[in-house]
Order: sequence, then structure tokens, then C-alpha cells
Amino acid sequence: MKKVTILGASGYTGAELVRILSNHPEFVIVALSADKKSGLEYRQVFPHFTHLSLPQLIPIDEIDLESMDLVFAALPHATGQSIIRKIPNKVKVVDLSADFRIRDPKSYEKWYGVRHQALELQKEAVYGLTEFYRQQISVARLVACTGCNAAAAMYPLLPLLENKLISVDNIVINLATGISGAGRALKESSLHSEISEGFSAYSVANHRHLAEFNQEFSLAAGEPVKVSFTPHLAPQNRGILATIYVEGGADNIHKKLLDRYSEEPFIHVLPKGEVPSTRHVRGSNYCHIGVVGDSVKGKTILFSAIDNLTKGSSGQAVQNANLMFNFEETVALNLNPLFP
Repeated sequence: MKKVTILGASGYTGAELVRILSNHPEFVIVALSADKKSGLEYRQVFPHFTHLSLPQLIPIDEIDLESMDLVFAALPHATGQSIIRKIPNKVKVVDLSADFRIRDPKSYEKWYGVRHQALELQKEAVYGLTEFYRQQISVARLVACTGCNAAAAMYPLLPLLENKLISVDNIVINLATGISGAGRALKESSLHSEISEGFSAYSVANHRHLAEFNQEFSLAAGEPVKVSFTPHLAPQNRGILATIYVEGGADNIHKKLLDRYSEEPFIHVLPKGEVPSTRHVRGSNYCHIGVVGDSVKGKTILFSAIDNLTKGSSGQAVQNANLMFNFEETVALNLNPLFP
């Protein structure tokens, strides 16, 4: 059994990691950290885990990191760099924040407003989009998981950009996400009465995941790619639905996506013309992709649905960890979606 620590275990992604890892035959959770909730039993923070025997939440500096095999860092953006750089080199790290996703330090500083504090680690970090960086992840010590919004849009778009099946000059991404993507911290904008019975755009034209889109799409296409991206807040707890408009033929696009993902256990391309829904992937590590020919000739509408906490974050993190320890990639992740 590999000894595992979760840093930031009192947040939503931390809880999702616990949910998944509690069924993992090869990983055992031996330490859980929290800041404000330090000292509490885990069941006091998340009563739905009452049936599990889990460590008490403690401060990070009380954890014997030297004795660990794996650390999941589910810490707020820009807070984990100084912590992760102190983790012994023999310990593998999967970071769920944005701290190591952006390869260009200047781009990171531009989008996150702070200077990177661990540039030596940034150079070794592997981007954690599992299906596209599988080999690099399998030999990595530090993996930087993607943003949930970024993952939702990259799955349908990357194969098309790699094979030059769509125009790089006219890509529009409209995306709706559940409120859990904003984290568990108490904020007025996250209150039930503020978000229920409404639908609104946020971070218009300046969402931080644009940095990931620019980086990964340009790499895939072999030329600069900049997309128009507008995220929306949907009045639901979890789930992301991306609606993407591209220039390219629907038949060729659908065929390429079917071919690319035919052997992937968690990516499912629906029959042409079918549209996915977040309720069909809720609580699972699956991504459903839909392809529909637009009413405008030569244009196609792509759809992608994932659970932001699972495939968009903690499920992706465990999938990467499985690769890092040479375990079967799907271990503990064959979770059927919750319905209704």
C-alpha cells in the first residue's frame, strides 16, 4: 500500500479525493491537512464520510512528508508553491491547483497576479491532461492537473487542432459550470439565494483558463491559437457543459473524435447529432462529447460534458497518480454516474 497525504482536504476537491481513494486498493490515506478546520475529525467536516476510518485534520507542518509515497495538493492557487518545493524529491506530487500548469512564468504572472515562487519545479512539472500526456505523466515526479473548464474544452478540440480539421481563427467556447467550481470558501456570490433561479456569465474575456487554452491549443496546432471563451455559472452544484463553435465539417470532425478516443476508457463520443448533458456524467470520471452540424454550412457545434470535481479535477488527479505508480489507469475510477 502506498502512503498518501491530501493537503487541503477540507475543500471540495479534497473531499472528492477521499471519496475516490477510499475505494482504492493500492493507496491508503495516512494524513489529511486543513487550515481553519485543523483539529477536527474528518466526519465533522464531511458527515457523509462517517462510515470511514480517516485521520484527523492537522496542519501541514505536522505531517511527516518524508514518510509519504504520494502527496495530493488540493490547495488554493498560488499558496502551494512554497509548500510543494519542501516536499522530499522521493515523494511524488499531484497538484490540483494552477500553480504549475502554465509553462511560461510571465504568462503565469500575468493571469494570476503573482510571481512564481518555484521556477525550478515548474520546469519539471508535467501537464496533467491524462489522455494527451500519458507517457510523460507515467515517469513524472510532479504533475500539474488541468483546470476543470480547460479540460472540458480541450477534449473535443485538441484532436481537431492536431489534425488541422478546424480553422484556428474562429473558435468560440461558451461554457456553463456548477457552483462547486468556485470552491468551498464562504463568499456572498456563492450563496444559494444569489445563484439559484439565475444564469450568468462571469470573468468575461479574462478568465484565467485562457492561459491554458492559449498554451495547449497553440502547441497542438503548431501555430498561435487564441479562442473566444465565456464561462457561465449554472444553478447546480457540479458539472460542466461546454458548447463550442468551430469552422469545419461535422462528418470529418465526428470521425476523427471517434478514432482518437476509441480506446480511451473515460472519453465517450456520442453518435453524431446527440447532445450530452451534465446529469449523465455526474459523480463520474467520464467525458461525453457530442458533434452536431450547424445550420450554417461548413460550421460545427461541439459539446463536452464532465463533472468538474471528478474528471475535471480529483478523478483526473487519481488517474494520473495511477499512471505514476504503474497501476491500472482505471483503478478506483469506474464510478457509474449518479442519476437522477
